[in-house]
Amino acid sequence: MRPPSQPLCALFALTLFIPVAATGQTDCGWNPDYNGDNTIGVADLLGLLGVFEEADSDGDGIFDSQDDCVGVYDECGVCNGPCPNIPVIDEVIYATDSVYLEPLDSWYTYEYAVDTVFTYVCPVSGCMDETAGNYNPEAVIADDSCTYGPEQCGGSSTVTHDGYTYDLLAIGEQCWFKENLRTAVYSNGDAIPGELSNSEWSETTSGAQAIYSNSAANFDAHGRLYNWYAVDDARGLCPTGWHVPSDEEWTELTEYLGGESVAGTQMKSSSSDAPPWDGSNSIGFSGLPGGLRYDDGNFNDAGGYGYWWSSSPGYGDAGYRLLGSGNDYVSRNDYDHRNGFSVRCVRD
Repeated sequence: MRPPSQPLCALFALTLFIPVAATGQTDCGWNPDYNGDNTIGVADLLGLLGVFEEADSDGDGIFDSQDDCVGVYDECGVCNGPCPNIPVIDEVIYATDSVYLEPLDSWYTYEYAVDTVFTYVCPVSGCMDETAGNYNPEAVIADDSCTYGPEQCGGSSTVTHDGYTYDLLAIGEQCWFKENLRTAVYSNGDAIPGELSNSEWSETTSGAQAIYSNSAANFDAHGRLYNWYAVDDARGLCPTGWHVPSDEEWTELTEYLGGESVAGTQMKSSSSDAPPWDGSNSIGFSGLPGGLRYDDGNFNDAGGYGYWWSSSPGYGDAGYRLLGSGNDYVSRNDYDHRNGFSVRCVRD
């Protein structure tokens, strides 16, 4: 309750310092009876605030400011849309006739179009290429949305990084590079130090990369080897939208393949692949025995084992996965950060 001696307009004045056009003058200089019904109430206050001076243009009982569609939805689900307006030919009806050609002493039968049956359909845009992964059979207007790779890979089949194009592979709900990383730069373009001597390799605590035995053939087949400092660098080894898989993501992969005891064969290249190995490569991972660079700088195990970093720290070391010749399993362990292993990228 306001004190009897306090004018109502003064109460409003304490609440609102907003001059408004008045329908009649008061001592305050403006009229708190905003809607002119000679009664001052909540509706007048809200009107003065300009908050609930609402309209319902289409008369559907919903204020325009809260209405998803001020008007009506057409058959295509478009507010105040044109309704189905794209003609699609269903059938062309032909009629035939004949004429006697006296010089040839024969009848000639011919046909001509007399009618076209068509249906108006909604103007749906989308991919109209049946070979694309996101083909939309309802689309009648072609756009640039067609994708030709797995959905898990965002519809892409390749990605280019540091001037090299990698094939992509969908495994379960994940999208992986189909081959080992080979970049010599971080994702921001900064160079990753390489060609380190054995002593430099063993002593560095910064990111570094190497090519097994500095051999061009090894580089072509297996990409580069990276110490874990490069994996853990905030600048990122993988391109934007990709990352070095965590221990959990490696586990998701092997579990999808039936567990670590049987996943190895499926992940290794087969004898018919180039380069070959002794797996089935049934999922297309194309794992190869690229070997490693030990923490003392020496290279070893090419042709026998393949090592891949995870981004997860281990017990004072860092986690990795190992594939070996002559067995079906995927080994999971951790090793010193200074070792050089292969790297695969997985999509964010």
